[in-house]
Amino acid sequence: GDSTEPIKPVEYNKLDIDFEKLIAQAGDKTIKELHQYFSSQSASKKNDYTGMFEGCNLVLITAEAFSDKIIDPQRTPTLYKMMNEGMYLSNYYVPYWDVSTCDGEYAFLTGTLPKKNAISFQKTIGNSMPLTISQQLIKEGYGAYAYHGHTYTYYKRNQYLANLGYDYKGGRGGGLDVKKQWPASDVEVVDKSTGFYATKEPFVTYYMSISGHMEYSFTGNNMCYKNRHLVENEPYSDAIRAYIACQLEFESSLELLMQRLEEAGTLQNTVFVITADHYPYGLKKEQYSELFGHKIEENFELYENGCIIYKPGMTPQVVDELCYSVDLLPTLSNLFGVEFDSRLYMGRDIFSDKAPLVVFNNRSWITDKGRYNTVTGEALANDGSPLSADYVKWVNSEVSNRFAVSARILDKDYWRILFG
Repeated sequence: GDSTEPIKPVEYNKLDIDFEKLIAQAGDKTIKELHQYFSSQSASKKNDYTGMFEGCNLVLITAEAFSDKIIDPQRTPTLYKMMNEGMYLSNYYVPYWDVSTCDGEYAFLTGTLPKKNAISFQKTIGNSMPLTISQQLIKEGYGAYAYHGHTYTYYKRNQYLANLGYDYKGGRGGGLDVKKQWPASDVEVVDKSTGFYATKEPFVTYYMSISGHMEYSFTGNNMCYKNRHLVENEPYSDAIRAYIACQLEFESSLELLMQRLEEAGTLQNTVFVITADHYPYGLKKEQYSELFGHKIEENFELYENGCIIYKPGMTPQVVDELCYSVDLLPTLSNLFGVEFDSRLYMGRDIFSDKAPLVVFNNRSWITDKGRYNTVTGEALANDGSPLSADYVKWVNSEVSNRFAVSARILDKDYWRILFG
């Protein structure tokens, strides 16, 4: 007879949450509305990528003012290798939020949108944060570690990272003995930190880099000055050469990190995720345009970037799905095969069948159908024709919901109420 493949039942990334009961019991109007909102969301399906990295170590990196435009086989061989031998998200955006670096970290690590007129990450201190990848992996028995070369208390980073379960060490009295200079050296941060975790599998380690920080000049930035000889022949203005020079310190730190994990015997089982916190706004737009090779369009293109997800020996892949930094958390939860509820995130698992939505600080947006620019009021489909007014209205309400829901989760410590 003919042998037919058994049909796999469709499974969803969804937890067993009794929203009806929660809605009935909610005394607080806002809490009730949040329960109603999440219960009305549809969960995304498990897929071919679910559990792909189950049991692996994870290194998360927020790369200060990073742009994938500097990646080059000669200039940045380690980044080039990771990009070309890993998963490269090529249609990826990093919006700029109000609290630059801190909000960039927040969008990446919490999968929610930063709140206006607040330092959102500081407001999470004392809140329950079970959806973060660190907390999800700690539940699976992972050790969690975090490092940053600048003053360890800056933005109260010591408190909000500790609240996510990280054993955090930073510069200037924070347990990471790095030289006091501006900016600090990422190479030194890696050098001083790997001994704390490299052999202790399984681990989830977070680096907030620092060397790529503005200002981009050879006089006011130690990292630009240190690497100035490496960029002498780059065909750019001084500002761009200085920018590349300080990013080369980040490149060197990745090279050292690979070497240390290789020596520890843990490199082969480690997944790296690299995303920017924001575009290099220390450059003038016309300077940054040099890296693009044309004048940058400022509402969308300015925030275009690339994200690298790399594990040694994996099958290389360019992912051209539309996505952004807020999508990384649910994507990682899926890749690491943890039990999670895809309805609870403001982004989506990139590999799921859920439609993409990229949201910017000024409430402009991009979807798989087109884009809406709140500055010009232009709403254009991908082929340049106008988007339907109904569609624009629908996406706009979706966008304002996500901002409102994100703010309320933060204000109400909602996860503590939801998960008890």
